[in-house]
Amino acid sequence: MEDYLKEALEIVKAQASVRTMTDEEITSMLKNVAAGIQAAAEADSLPAEPATPAVDPAKAIKESSVLCLECGKSFKVLTKKHLAAHGITPEEYRAKYGYKKGAPLAAKSLQRERRKKMKDMRLWERRRKPAAAAE
Repeated sequence: MEDYLKEALEIVKAQASVRTMTDEEITSMLKNVAAGIQAAAEADSLPAEPATPAVDPAKAIKESSVLCLECGKSFKVLTKKHLAAHGITPEEYRAKYGYKKGAPLAAKSLQRERRKKMKDMRLWERRRKPAAAAE
């Protein structure tokens, strides 16, 4: 017997042990389960086509949101945690969809806000002052 038929037989046996079934129900269920297992096995053996995103990666980073090209959800920032749920790192995500190595995975408005805040904080000047005072 083929493997998928053996697996279907085990499933039907388990079901028949739980509830009473007629001979026709058992036969019908065995055929359906075996066909389902065989179809699933054949689908797994076919080479998987590379998933193409629904949106062009260049258009995924918008003014007020970023579209995750893996799941299609919209965010302000694609976090490491979210991408880990897809089993991918931010570096792999950038490479997969053709983004530059250091490209931010955040909405353009949020990028501008962060850039302005960093300029206002002037951290580069704070680092020089202690070095100059030490001399």
